[in-house]
Amino acid sequence: MELDPSLAQAYPVIEADPVTPSEFNSLLNAFAPFEPQPHLAVAVSGGSDSMALTLLAQEWAAARGGRITALTVDHGLRAASADEAVQVGLWCAKHGIAHAILRRDGPAFKSGIQAAARTARYGLLEAWCRAEGVLHLLLAHQRDDQAETVLMRWRRGSGIDGLAGMSGIVERGGLRLLRPLLTVSRARLRAGLTAGGQNWIDDPSNENPAFTRVRLRNEIAGEHPTAERLFGMAARFGRARAALEPEFARLAARSVALHPAGFAWVDHAALKAAPAEIGAKLLAATLTTVSGGDYPPRLERVERLFAELQGSGPTARTLGGCQVIPRSDRILICREPRAVAAPMPVAPGGRVFWDGRFQLDLDPVAPAGLWLGALGRDATAIRQEIGKKARDILPGAVWPSLAVLRDAKGVVAVPTLEYLKCWPKEPSSGASKLVFRPIRPLTSAGFRIV
Repeated sequence: MELDPSLAQAYPVIEADPVTPSEFNSLLNAFAPFEPQPHLAVAVSGGSDSMALTLLAQEWAAARGGRITALTVDHGLRAASADEAVQVGLWCAKHGIAHAILRRDGPAFKSGIQAAARTARYGLLEAWCRAEGVLHLLLAHQRDDQAETVLMRWRRGSGIDGLAGMSGIVERGGLRLLRPLLTVSRARLRAGLTAGGQNWIDDPSNENPAFTRVRLRNEIAGEHPTAERLFGMAARFGRARAALEPEFARLAARSVALHPAGFAWVDHAALKAAPAEIGAKLLAATLTTVSGGDYPPRLERVERLFAELQGSGPTARTLGGCQVIPRSDRILICREPRAVAAPMPVAPGGRVFWDGRFQLDLDPVAPAGLWLGALGRDATAIRQEIGKKARDILPGAVWPSLAVLRDAKGVVAVPTLEYLKCWPKEPSSGASKLVFRPIRPLTSAGFRIV
């Protein structure tokens, strides 16, 4: 049963070879190991790519005694989005696939709509997976998406890492995001759907030239070989990136010390001695980790800062939401106070993720009405209250961006320093825990070429 015939048109047969179950098995098995009887989550918008991935993943999981859950995020950006999410659920039900709709609550996006929607979408998907104990989230990015990504990054002046395109694997705090279709064209995925009589939804925003990616997609479509050249470029730069990553990991292990309060010390001499490509990559990675950002600063800015740090001057800089402060033998990289996220409420016994950096699990007996935010202007008072040794605990530049809990009267806790004003009750066995868990860790499982 279809919810709305306008959402389920009949599509013409596409002259391309569909992806076979055997081929998909090889693509997904490349990401092994998986747990016995795996439970996979699949992000499905209802578009052709994600519908094809959902059906292929279901067959793969069933053959291993496992199952999948299809997850549809309703951003509420279009009037039809709620109906489309329900339609996806009906299609999934027809195939015996569990389906969940994740709805975004909050104010409308005012700018950078696609980027903001992407951040919100991943946040909802990852939160669901962690709550349900799902270890693998499948994403439907395919060969054409990879070509568009490379072209977009080339236009922005990206280096090796950016021009390598999307990695087949991204690790996010105990969750693996997998992209098994990066070598498969959209035409082949649609051919499989039409052959099986499965419809899909075309999002009108994918045709809106106001969005950069849509304009690039139209450029590529106008000259078919361009997509192949771009995909080939991604493969070549991917090999280069993979070759550089072991040296990068060794340099990171030798020269960067991350502190649980959310800042880093970098060995100045080691950074200066590193090859420019590796040193700039390490600098960008450290800035991204400390800032809690999804993406590093633009390459030309990182390279400029790296060149400046080859000198020995003590001048502090800012980049990517961080302060970069050279000392005699080390470089302090810490959060820029004016760039931190706004405070957010946290309920007793609740969990929140703040500033792209910190996860807080609040004690169930903590008082109500608490907010998690930055220490800010209260830094001087708290340092004085802690005493003379405060200056030896952390560098002065770090204090304003420390994560703290406040109530209506002011600061009640600085978890990193174990500074705590008394709760109305004794702390419980589930005492509060603040963990530095940035969106982008300094190192990862490595770039995966699919």
